[in-house]
Amino acid sequence: MCGIAGIFDFGAKGIANGPELIKRMNIRMAHRGPDSTGFWSSSSNEIYFGHQRLSILDLSEAGNQPMLSASKKSSLVFNGEIFNYHELKSKISQLNLKSSSDTEVLIELFAHNQLKYEDLNGMFSLAIWDEESKSLHLARDRSGQKPLYYTIQDNIFAFSSQLASLFELPWVKKELDESAFYDFLTFNQLSAPQTMFKGIHKFKAGHQMIINKEGIQLYEPFWALDITPNHQWANESQLEEKVFQGLADSVKKRMLSDVPVGAFLSGGVDSSAIVALMMQNTNQPIKTYSIGFEGQADYDELAFAASVSKRFGTEHYEKIVSPQDFTSFLEKIVDVFDEPIADSTCIPIYFLAEIAKENDTKVILTGDGADELFGGYSNWLKYLQYFPKYQTYKALPKWIKQAILELVGKRKKESPIHDILSRALNNQELFWSGAKGFKEHTKRDFLSSSFLQRNQKFNSYHQIEVINQEYRQLGGDLSKDYLAYLCFTGFQNIIPNLYANRLDRLTMAHSIEGRSPFLDPSLIQLAFQIPSSAKVKNGIGKYVLKKSLERILPAEVLYRKKMGFCVPLKEWGGEIMIAFLEENLTSFCQDTDLVDEKSIRKMLNSFKMGNQEYVNSIWTLYFFIAWYKKWFA
Repeated sequence: MCGIAGIFDFGAKGIANGPELIKRMNIRMAHRGPDSTGFWSSSSNEIYFGHQRLSILDLSEAGNQPMLSASKKSSLVFNGEIFNYHELKSKISQLNLKSSSDTEVLIELFAHNQLKYEDLNGMFSLAIWDEESKSLHLARDRSGQKPLYYTIQDNIFAFSSQLASLFELPWVKKELDESAFYDFLTFNQLSAPQTMFKGIHKFKAGHQMIINKEGIQLYEPFWALDITPNHQWANESQLEEKVFQGLADSVKKRMLSDVPVGAFLSGGVDSSAIVALMMQNTNQPIKTYSIGFEGQADYDELAFAASVSKRFGTEHYEKIVSPQDFTSFLEKIVDVFDEPIADSTCIPIYFLAEIAKENDTKVILTGDGADELFGGYSNWLKYLQYFPKYQTYKALPKWIKQAILELVGKRKKESPIHDILSRALNNQELFWSGAKGFKEHTKRDFLSSSFLQRNQKFNSYHQIEVINQEYRQLGGDLSKDYLAYLCFTGFQNIIPNLYANRLDRLTMAHSIEGRSPFLDPSLIQLAFQIPSSAKVKNGIGKYVLKKSLERILPAEVLYRKKMGFCVPLKEWGGEIMIAFLEENLTSFCQDTDLVDEKSIRKMLNSFKMGNQEYVNSIWTLYFFIAWYKKWFA
């Protein structure tokens, strides 16, 4: 886990103050790797690399970066971990490697034309300079666990693990991308290639890029997910064994480390399974971390986590977050996110990472990804139930759908049913993955008239259309298996743009590494070949996963009602958000011309009067305005 940065002058015009600029880029992301800092440039000064190291494997200086190949003809900066690097060494067994790091294996594989990104089992973003071909090669892991941003301006290509690092380059300007802002209001996050800044792009997960003096020559996926269900796996016990062994193998791989490894533990199925399997691979108690909120029993899973800890003999740590802690972090949350994520679950994850750091745990395992891959969300069951009826309704004549929508709109314009009827009228998909923010029609109630005038064609449904197209290109058919489609949207959207993104930022804010065993490439592929009938059965989500875990977890863990990772946002954050918006709304509206102040104040007043339906809306607006003040100041 590290931070990487680079500048490539493929126009050969020369970069003024190149060494100074790359050092400044490193400084802006020093928290990602406080153990060492490194710089490198080619002899012709056309390429500059920067690296901040968080030492996890081979803690010696031999593992420092940027790293040159033995031939000195290739240079690498790499962020992440490759968990199967010992197996990959066989391809270069004739070499006498100088370190025990995965970094050296990567650069020597490349130097010997043996590096295939699809062979890498890990989480990574990397950049390699090839001196012979004068080309820059970049790649990002399949599920987007490690971030990578880039920009091209005036024949200069620059990349970094964080947007803030790119802002150190004098030619990179901060200009709001209004289409990204419009989509953010719906999804509370941004999907690759979008960032909130014009001209700066997010590298797509599972993609590779090659750039030379002619510019970008290749940018494409380096792998293809097989989403064809294997119905030959009819034997339930056989399938359970595949799932269990797949997860057990993934956990074992992700315990690879030369520093202590621990886990976040909520007491739910996913984190408990990770802890149970971790304990099978060690003779020492692992450290586990849980969180609660002072006086807020509805958001507290500490008792469940403590029970699991006792069962497996972990060294358990708890933090009770106070209202003062909550207030303090709420005011600085935008410092962590140069890419906005209006997700309140970031708050407990931040404090979990904090106590892990305080207790000298440098690597953390989490249960992220299980719900998306194995169909674990209870609201997905409702979509499965409603989908056939929705398809029938969507086929009705447009005038009938229009009349029904207008009738419902007179009474319940804010309701979910109005939103669903609106989607049907426009022949859109029923399920909008990750759309937890404003509905499409309610956004237009508070966006400024000038914003709407200059952006008349904006429609956030284009994000869903991209996912639909990708699903169909892989041979998927929504009408035949809607759960398979829901899982696909979770993997393509929610995992890389929300879960992986927030875990990376919040752990790296404390200079620790987060790992997600459910996102092992082999386990991902296995999950997509499991028939949906085994994922949801008898109304039980994640059915096959839970059945596979019965050998290590009790029923009270596996089958208790899912709580989710929630926070007392309205109880503790309401007054903070109200005060902030009342103080900053007028100036924000004047400076940006994005939203209508009168409409926002109407919403705010309703929230102040006790209308809790607006809590997520107020949170989204609070977060974005605070974020804008920080990053456009």
